[in-house]
This record gives sequence, structure tokens and C-alpha cells, in this order.
Amino acid sequence: GDAVERLGGKIVEGTAATVIEPGRVTTDQGVVKAEVVVRALEGYTGTLEGDRRTLAPLYSLMVATEPIDDVLWEEIGLGHRQTFTDDRFMVIYGQRTADGRIAFGGRGAPYNFGSRIVSSVEQRSRTHNRIVKSLVELLPMLSDVAITHRWGGVLGVPRDWFPSVGFDRDRGMAWGGGYVGEGVAAANLAGRTLAELITETESPRTDLPWVGHRSRRWEPEPLRWLGINGALRIMGIADHSEALTGRRSRLARMMQRVLS
Repeated sequence: GDAVERLGGKIVEGTAATVIEPGRVTTDQGVVKAEVVVRALEGYTGTLEGDRRTLAPLYSLMVATEPIDDVLWEEIGLGHRQTFTDDRFMVIYGQRTADGRIAFGGRGAPYNFGSRIVSSVEQRSRTHNRIVKSLVELLPMLSDVAITHRWGGVLGVPRDWFPSVGFDRDRGMAWGGGYVGEGVAAANLAGRTLAELITETESPRTDLPWVGHRSRRWEPEPLRWLGINGALRIMGIADHSEALTGRRSRLARMMQRVLS
């Protein structure tokens, strides 16, 4: 935000965009006109008229422990604040924070019919409890460590799970997103790439494979709701089966092919 304002840009908070189209953005406070309009709403893309099926809003939830003492850190490791995950289908991820906690998150919250974004999902106890259970399974020494924070947010997921950036110069419309929860670095790259595409600046970034990629739209409801939530359920069952048998789940891998 500071960089935008230093360059003369204006950030207007508390203003909901409802429609974007070439040369203009319609908001609940009026219409903004611009030579170039960039759609970069990620999980909130479906709130725009005509974009309900562009990206599916899926939730990722997180927890954080209380600060952990040095003795327990010796047992845990992560001395260099490494991030960690494993190979389960229902993605999990964690890291040591700057103030000595473990922040840990994962998927599993249900998809809402019609791509609706419901803030109550971000505090869904059942999913948070499952995430805490996974954390303790990975690091049993944390069983008596208190969980002090629980939160979540919505991700933008393309139908082929492939992020993209692009610029249609004839229409003055640019886009970037579909990071599926891996947008910390990707969004920075997307911003730099979009700036170069819009200003016609030659760069190796503008030749990357995700430039100009267009994912097909998600299926209409109720197929979208059935497919996504069915896949989430199957992935959870597959993880449980693999943990018990030590064998890879064919069903889940088939479902991954269907989703992609």
C-alpha cells in the first residue's frame, strides 16, 4: 500500500466492487473509470457479476500455539525456522514464527454452494480441531501446548489448479491469480509481470508459461458443490487409509485427475 501511495496511487478502503468491465469498475460507492482494469481478487473473484465460475473459493484454516520455551524447541528442531509439510492429500503446512510459536494450517473446510463466501467458515471448530490433531500427530511433544489463535481465509482455485496472469490490450483488461494458497511469492511475481505486460516492458517474466494461460470455467451448480465436497471427503478417507495400510490410495489419485 505504501508503495502505491508513494507513486501517486490512491487506496479506497471499504468500497465493494460489483462489476468490472473494459474501462470501468462499478462499486457500491460509484463508478471508477480507467484505461486499464486489473482483476486480482483471488478467492473473492466469484463475488463479481459474471465471474461466479472463474475461481472456486476454498478455505484454508490455521492455528498458532502459545510461545514455546527453548527446552521444547530443542526437542522439536526447526532451528532455522524451516517450513514443513508432508505428502498427504489434504494439505497441511507449518512453520516456526518469529516470536517462538508454531503456526500450522491445512485444508478441509467445506465448499459453500454457489461459491458463497461465509465468514463463519473461518472459525469452524471442527476443521480447526482436525488441524490441531494433525499437528500433535506430527509433533507429539506439543500435546500439552496451548493453542492461542485460530483463523482462516479463502483461496482462489482455478478449474485446472493452474495460476495465471495476462493482459488483453484490446480490451484493457488484465488479470492475475488462482494461486491455490501459494500466493505469497506468486502474487509478487504476478504483480511484476503484469506491470511489464501493461507497460510493454521486455522481460523474461513475460515469457513464463503462466502468462496468457486461461483455465476453463468450473461446472455450474450443483455439480460444482458435489464435485468439490465429494473430492474433499475422498481425500480425507484416502489419507486415513494410507496411514493405516501404508499403501497409496488409487481412489484419491483418480479423483485428483478428475479435479485437474
